Amino acid sequence: MSTTIDVLDPSGAKTGTVDLPEDIFGTKVNVPLIHQVVVAQLAARRQGTHKAKTRGEVSGGGKKPYRQKGTGRARQGSTRAPQFAGGGTVHGPVPRDYSQRTPKKMKAAALRGALSDRASGGRVHVVSSLVAGETPKTKAALEALRKVTQAPRVLVVVDEADELTWLSLRNAPEVHLLDAGQLNTYDVLVSDDVVFTQEAYDQVVARLSATAAPSKGEEA
Repeated sequence: MSTTIDVLDPSGAKTGTVDLPEDIFGTKVNVPLIHQVVVAQLAARRQGTHKAKTRGEVSGGGKKPYRQKGTGRARQGSTRAPQFAGGGTVHGPVPRDYSQRTPKKMKAAALRGALSDRASGGRVHVVSSLVAGETPKTKAALEALRKVTQAPRVLVVVDEADELTWLSLRNAPEVHLLDAGQLNTYDVLVSDDVVFTQEAYDQVVARLSATAAPSKGEEA
């Protein structure tokens, strides 16, 4: 069973309806799965270029600071040992890859869960467009968006070729724009409402329906 929502135009008038498929917008929310996928996504963003020099990499310290015996002090071989100011670091960070392997089906399942959570609260919307005419207009696009939702943080998912919407909303601080192919769990969760253009909605549904379909040998 699917939920039906209205499709609105830039003036806020109803132009039609779309069904939110149950297998995408009505699935059970698996919180541990979503957490795992979000952690992996954030880890993949880390550059991993951090580096601390060891005592063998710090410049200087070639000469023994003082003689081995007779000073009453502990023996030292270099002023670049970790206990000296300006010395090397022990077990410091080194460049590494933080990315985690996450199967496509896991990412798709987490995204369906995040969309289902937003849909259950009535926070998924579909518009025919946000800009009337052929000229990009940020003020008009924001006014049209506010007729759809008053949420402080809005994720707007558009078609990659929808240059009119991209140019109109790309500088709006309260709006996060995403291409339909880049829709992901994290951006859905950090946004209060999700607004799809009709073209983007069709692309997302087609993509997630394909990953939700049972593979050969599995029961439907």
